[in-house]
Amino acid sequence: MKIEVKTLAGGTAGELELADSVFGLEPRADILHRVVTWQLEKRRGTARAARERSDVDRTGKKFGRQKGGGTARHGNRAAPQFIGGGKAHGPRARDFHPSLNKKVRALGLAHALSAKAKAGQLMVVDNLALEAGRTKALKDSLQKLGLAGGLFVDGAAVDVNFALASRNLHKVDVLPAVGANVYDILNHESLVLTRAAVEALEARLGRAGSGDHGQEG
Repeated sequence: MKIEVKTLAGGTAGELELADSVFGLEPRADILHRVVTWQLEKRRGTARAARERSDVDRTGKKFGRQKGGGTARHGNRAAPQFIGGGKAHGPRARDFHPSLNKKVRALGLAHALSAKAKAGQLMVVDNLALEAGRTKALKDSLQKLGLAGGLFVDGAAVDVNFALASRNLHKVDVLPAVGANVYDILNHESLVLTRAAVEALEARLGRAGSGDHGQEG
């Protein structure tokens, strides 16, 4: 499929042929759901466990005689009511490390890109180079492109001035091509790729859309 390439000034910079195996798939909600769920689960931190009564190394010797001592009949220093004892009903350790096949992750990224292309929410620009890192200059460029915000994906590295100019725009996020992921793509209304980003993503995904090959997404 072909797409028009624009400049940040709103001009035209020719056309670009997009690989159908990456940008021309029929999006599958089940694959996108699996990858997004996997991403969000991977973000969760491990719940730290508290030491309970059985985890504390304290003496089990009886404090005193059973009767006549004038105190309660305790038999273990590891009980929760004593200093240094175990915690009652403390948090248990939980690890959130779900696994997902690399081919499914790559396929999910290809389907996310295809979903944006099919919805008409994909734009390709020549580059993200700005003369200065000024937010006002970037806002003017976005207006010329007809965008209120979106996810901008550059090549191997994001243009420094563009990154500086976008920091004050809460609807604009910038990533290098290696950081492109399903959740961020679907979480933005518009997706803007540079020529370098398109080349990097097509090289990264290969024939992921065919189901026979694919690298990590």
